[in-house]
Amino acid sequence: MLVELAVRNLGVLDDLRLVLGPGLTALTGETGAGKTMVVEAIELLVGGRADPVVVRPGAGEASVEGRFVVDGDELILARVVPRSGRSRAYVDGRIATAASLAEAGGALVDLHGQHAHQSLLGAGVQRAALDRFGGVDLGPLAEARAVVAELDARLAALGGDAGARAREMDLLRFQVAELDAAQLSAPDEDDRLDTEESVLADAVAHQEAAATATAALTGDGGAGGAVAVALAALAGRAPFAEEDERLRSVAVELSDLAAVVRDRGEAIADDPARLDVVRGRRQLLSDLRRKYGTASPVAGSGAPTGRAQAGTGTLADVIRYAEQARHRLSALERYEQTAGELERRRDRARSDVARAEAGVGAARRAAAPALAEAVQAHLAELAMAGARVAVEVGDQDPGDVVRFLLAANRGAPLLPLAKVASGGELARAMLALRLVLTAAPPTLVFDEVDAGIGGSAALAVGRALAALGTDHQVLVVTHLPQVAAFADAQVTVTKTEVAGTVTARAAPLSTDERIVELSRMLSGTPGSANARNHAAELLATAADERGR
Repeated sequence: MLVELAVRNLGVLDDLRLVLGPGLTALTGETGAGKTMVVEAIELLVGGRADPVVVRPGAGEASVEGRFVVDGDELILARVVPRSGRSRAYVDGRIATAASLAEAGGALVDLHGQHAHQSLLGAGVQRAALDRFGGVDLGPLAEARAVVAELDARLAALGGDAGARAREMDLLRFQVAELDAAQLSAPDEDDRLDTEESVLADAVAHQEAAATATAALTGDGGAGGAVAVALAALAGRAPFAEEDERLRSVAVELSDLAAVVRDRGEAIADDPARLDVVRGRRQLLSDLRRKYGTASPVAGSGAPTGRAQAGTGTLADVIRYAEQARHRLSALERYEQTAGELERRRDRARSDVARAEAGVGAARRAAAPALAEAVQAHLAELAMAGARVAVEVGDQDPGDVVRFLLAANRGAPLLPLAKVASGGELARAMLALRLVLTAAPPTLVFDEVDAGIGGSAALAVGRALAALGTDHQVLVVTHLPQVAAFADAQVTVTKTEVAGTVTARAAPLSTDERIVELSRMLSGTPGSANARNHAAELLATAADERGR
């Protein structure tokens, strides 16, 4: 709900701050005091049209801020209207578009009266409202349509153009043949070949290095002989028993190491033919990685095309591409069979969609008269006894074209709600709809809802607004004491003139202050004892009806 509203330099409102609570709040005051400007401020806050003429004379810009609390979380919306240039919108302190502000605000506030921001005037909202009222189950239709969409996508992925399909198959056959001929098996083959090439390319030098190392370890004057001399010198000498043992281990290790180096050197063959084979294989793998390692898939199918991107992929990428190519080729070769089966399934799915659409259309047409009757019954209580309401559902299933129609007076034609001329009649129609429809934004604002009524009808409007206030935050601009008396809280708007400048102020009223304000609304004489007694009685009667 809207918990705080701050307005600067908007028309007669130079610096207004209001803290609002739950339930029904009545905005009252003399005609022209600025009550409607408060509503206009809220409309700006939720994406309404920004007109520079609303900027207070002498000010460079007008600004409106609202703090909302939704499920324990705070949201700050703000709008700035300069005297010249485009308006600015902010959501939680960040710059936003007017559309984003309207989207955020539309979920929080709905205005009813002479203002354009009324969600129930939208065709989609009216359709959704009818569905909620009639308990129309849209699940089967959504599921059936999802199946058709999936089958359409699968058919499109198969390739519908015979020529394009044939060209793709030719390309894939070439690619698969090339990849199969390469006999790729292990993603690390290139690494192993790199190691083998390194050995073969320098085989003679490797052999010579092994011979030199072996001689250094075992030949005359080599490491082995030197260790033997050291062993002979220390043999049998107790102070060097530990060193003697270690030298014997070194001698054994040197002997083993010399044997390993000698055997490995002798195992290296100078094989130019094998070297050529290894280098040729590595070149082939490099070419395949360049061609297929970063290939792009066919749009929508996940299949390969061989169109390489910049760079080179890995051998694992090439192996994966080969699997994709074989799978895609197999799918294309089975096109007629697969496409025929998918088309048969799609035909059945379309029949399911048609049945689901017919069911939704029938449910909407069955619910429409009941919704119209319920709204019309409330209008009779709201001083519109001659009004007629109709909910029109289109003939074509699933009946997505839904329009709420209203004839405000006897003999008047039924017209869409958006074409109802009187702001008061439209506001009462919206009030009646809100009493019937449970789903609505958390904050509802009504202006002109009491235009042209009084007496018992005014009491009915007050009761209706109070009933809405049990589940929503409701703000109403009213001139009727019967309506204001039903409010949980009352805010009065007054204006003063200083040095030729008119300024409006808004202030919440205590119970005693409400009695004075209701006295003014009743008789225009707030100082009259009779008027105050009548006001107190009216306030007490409304409280009793509401069980407070």
